[in-house]
Amino acid sequence: MTIYHFVGIKGSGMSALAQVLHDMDFKVQGSDVEKRFFTQLALEKSGITILPFQKENIKPGMTIIAGNAFPDTHEEIQEAMKLGLPIVRYHRFLGDFLQRFTSVAITGAHGKTSTTGLLAHVMSGAKPTSFLIGDGTGKGEQDGEYFVFEACEYRRHFLSYFPDYAIMTNIDFDHPDYYANIDDVFSAFQEMAVQVKKGIFACGDDEHLQKIQAKVPVLFYGFGEENDYQAKNIVKTTEGTTFDVFIRNTFYHSFSIPSFGDHNVLNSLAVIAVCHYEEVDVNVVQGQLMSFEGVKRRFSEKTIGSQILIDDYAHHPTEIRATIDAARQKYPNHEIVAVFQPHTFSRTQAFLDDFANSLSNADKVYLCDIFGSARENHGNLSIKDLQDKIENAEIISEEHTSVLEKHSDSIIIFMGAGDIQKFQDAYEKQLS
Repeated sequence: MTIYHFVGIKGSGMSALAQVLHDMDFKVQGSDVEKRFFTQLALEKSGITILPFQKENIKPGMTIIAGNAFPDTHEEIQEAMKLGLPIVRYHRFLGDFLQRFTSVAITGAHGKTSTTGLLAHVMSGAKPTSFLIGDGTGKGEQDGEYFVFEACEYRRHFLSYFPDYAIMTNIDFDHPDYYANIDDVFSAFQEMAVQVKKGIFACGDDEHLQKIQAKVPVLFYGFGEENDYQAKNIVKTTEGTTFDVFIRNTFYHSFSIPSFGDHNVLNSLAVIAVCHYEEVDVNVVQGQLMSFEGVKRRFSEKTIGSQILIDDYAHHPTEIRATIDAARQKYPNHEIVAVFQPHTFSRTQAFLDDFANSLSNADKVYLCDIFGSARENHGNLSIKDLQDKIENAEIISEEHTSVLEKHSDSIIIFMGAGDIQKFQDAYEKQLS
């Protein structure tokens, strides 16, 4: 029996794929650096072997699935080449694997992970559904009918996929280290659209998505009147959000979600649209929407003393704005404190003013040093450049998080895609 060996198994997509294969009774193992990552827990719970990188891990008869972060010069990949073993890159393997199911790709600049998690949860209430989420979670169903997966536009990786359906949540300029501008991003999504086999569900409130061309029906969802699936009569409370769905201007059903902010209404509407198209029982959809507990690192809350700490992956100005808005809906009478760590120098430079504007929606802002990679040329850019653009912003370090203690009865949001969790961990240790 083939053993699948994952080079870089702790990567979020890789660990999710390893879990999917393991659940479907394939033999799986993997290797990575020794540092602990949040994706490890699920792998350990599944009993999947994680080895430290060394060429001795590679044995005859294996199939190698290689993470995108590791070049062909990596010692394990080199060893596999020497032994003549099949070596498949992560996104290429996934592209082939999808063909066994009715597949739904979730793509977009923002909201991919949350929407993938939500669709997987709702669909699995009706039919056996396998899924792969960018927060490092995955599940394989032996007799799975559907496969719901997150498809990332970074470096055009999603062009390895030919899914039955695609949800496109939005198009926005991001990954300035790779994309030249918004037109470059649009061209990647347009190319992806042509590869979809049955239908696309696109947010019609997004001016860029309105221009998408495809060989299959493009169904639009959103708040605007001209959408095929429209959310109306939205009621926001501190418990969640309720809204009516109209399909081509005809009332369909009312839905409630235990989450906050307009972005979560749109994510839910995309899921409702796919389920309606695939004739999933509306009662199942209503129930599953209410029981969804969210995905990792998206508005993950814990209460410590009089403060509520929220961990969120927001790392783009659009996402920061949405996260602060959601916190305001849920906690209208509390001070909102943002603790933000910019991710990559290229993104910080490209969005310096936008970051300042979106963070200014919080009542108080603390900034952490930029999380950059050694490969990046950061010129003279530093966190001070962002601080100068935000009124009363302060710079915070892992050693000096105690300054947050003075915000009693507040909501403190730790935001970023780097290692912002270490600041929250340091603060929690400080409190205890």
